[in-house]
Amino acid sequence: MPSAMWDSLTNWMQNFGPMDPTTIKLLLTLGVLIAIMIGHFLYMRIVNRKVDDVTLLYRWRRFGTYLFAGLAIVLLLSIWLSNSTINIGQFLGLVSAGLAIAMSDTVGNLTGWLFIILRRPFEVGQRIEIDGLVGDVIDIRLFQFSVIEIGGGRVGAEQSTGRIVHVPNGTVLRQKLSNFEVGFGYIWDEIPMLVTFESDWEKARDIITEILNHHAESFSTEAENELRRAARRFMIFAGKLTPIVYTSIADSGVLLTMRFMAKPRTLRGIHQKISEDILREFAKHDDIDFAYPSIRYYDNQREGKPGARAPLQEFPVNLKRSDQN
Repeated sequence: MPSAMWDSLTNWMQNFGPMDPTTIKLLLTLGVLIAIMIGHFLYMRIVNRKVDDVTLLYRWRRFGTYLFAGLAIVLLLSIWLSNSTINIGQFLGLVSAGLAIAMSDTVGNLTGWLFIILRRPFEVGQRIEIDGLVGDVIDIRLFQFSVIEIGGGRVGAEQSTGRIVHVPNGTVLRQKLSNFEVGFGYIWDEIPMLVTFESDWEKARDIITEILNHHAESFSTEAENELRRAARRFMIFAGKLTPIVYTSIADSGVLLTMRFMAKPRTLRGIHQKISEDILREFAKHDDIDFAYPSIRYYDNQREGKPGARAPLQEFPVNLKRSDQN
């Protein structure tokens, strides 16, 4: 508001009696704060009535908070800096220097907030990983943002723990940040399956491959299309995106590892469907069995392959005859 407007209000208030300039500024400050609070309250009521979508409602609320907070700062500065020998540039310079020394963390968080708002490394509703924390962003404020924790050693398969974690905004400037949904929204996942050495591992591999293709092949097609779009912005080299089953030898059996691509939020459901189908199919075959930790005594002479059996060792027994007189 122009200083002339404050001068007019000051002259009007002087009609009620002589007042000190500081008192007048305090009264004007109180009036501005009350007006801002009333305006913010009315704005929130209108937004809550008119907007039903949760995402849009959050954005309009956050916009109103920033709008009225910025308006309050501008009005209060114009009140207290009117008729002052210090101009706004000098005032902001002094304030900035004091903040940089006394509140470095706060300044860092404000800078991080500006980075988040302008650069948009993530938005509300997106899944991110920062400083070892994986979660869904639910709020972005002036000094910190909040996420609902995912995993964290309590639950698996990219599901929420229910805990809300508040992260200082300055963290985005100091730690590496991964966004699960910007650019390329798919991740690789693996499910290991161990069968015994005596099982028909080739049949087991074919069964698992068929089940894996049934549940995950559609994600590969979607991921390939999305990868082409992401390659326009980033230097991404596409490899093999279709599901595959790798075979390797483990200590207690043949390890069949399913590798496939899917969206992070769908992993728990895919794991369940694939595991249940494998259990049903393996139950139909008596030559396939799961391997699990157990103790077994292996008799190479009876169980080993004929050409790989150890030679039978004969231990001579020396009998000494002693003559007694």
